Amino acid sequence: MPISTAGPLSYGMQLPIQSQSTIYAEGWEAAAGAADLAEIARTADRTGFAYLASCDHVAIPRRLAGVMGTVWYDPVATLAFLAGITERVLLMSHVAVVGLRHPLATAKQYATLDHLSGGRLVLGVGAGHVKEEFEALGADFEGRGRVLDETVDALKAALGPEEYPEYAGERFAFSGLGQLPRPAHGRVPVWVGGSSPAAVRRAAVRGDGWLPQGDPREKLPAQIARLKALREAAGVEEPIVVGAITEPLYVGEPDWSVGRRTLTGKPEALAESLRAYAAMGVHQIQVRFRSRSRSELTDQMAAFAAEVAPHLDR
Repeated sequence: MPISTAGPLSYGMQLPIQSQSTIYAEGWEAAAGAADLAEIARTADRTGFAYLASCDHVAIPRRLAGVMGTVWYDPVATLAFLAGITERVLLMSHVAVVGLRHPLATAKQYATLDHLSGGRLVLGVGAGHVKEEFEALGADFEGRGRVLDETVDALKAALGPEEYPEYAGERFAFSGLGQLPRPAHGRVPVWVGGSSPAAVRRAAVRGDGWLPQGDPREKLPAQIARLKALREAAGVEEPIVVGAITEPLYVGEPDWSVGRRTLTGKPEALAESLRAYAAMGVHQIQVRFRSRSRSELTDQMAAFAAEVAPHLDR
């Protein structure tokens, strides 16, 4: 179901397993695989999560492998697999580094995914940060911000309803080239990720949604105010979906160390803390649960949906 700027506070999550940076991966994920991803996706689908997200890296250089790891599932393949075993949950790239690829190639992959999933795709895009990855693929790392600006414009044309989309820019131009199937509902929403000044401006001017990256909650009000001011100054009248990544969560009182930043406790207390995001102007929150196993994670997801979510809009 679509995430609305007028509706209740929505909640979704980044998939575990498909990316295993040491910054956030839990220990059990290293031995997990397709069956675990499937059960997590079915739990999200069944319990009312708005979306599941998968991120994007093609190859990790040795200098970064110690922190980032080299486990990064392809987002199109991963989301397509999950599309076939779910019915309602949205499928998001958070984020696709679309500057690594020609926009027509990206449009072909994601339009097909949206078509096959019945219109459940949200295309989250970002600039990327791994220089060696760009160099290996022949992409422009130093100019990646400008490339992303143009790529977003090209993708919004290529992921619209037209069988023969048209676009003419500095780097990309296409016309008279048919691409079927088209997105299921006419177009795919494009959400822009990142919290740098350039990323916020990009989201304000070009995005259907904004996916901040690592902003602590105390910094979000100023960022949201700037986003809205830039959008108004650009004359963009359509509403923009504002997101936030919450602190790690654990529903209840854990009997193990979940880290000092993790929000824990009774459902009502967690909901009260999370309602502060809605008060800032956030429309959807991305949640992450501390866990020691797949079953503990799915139990946490179910507990959040049943016990915390009903209190998010009080």
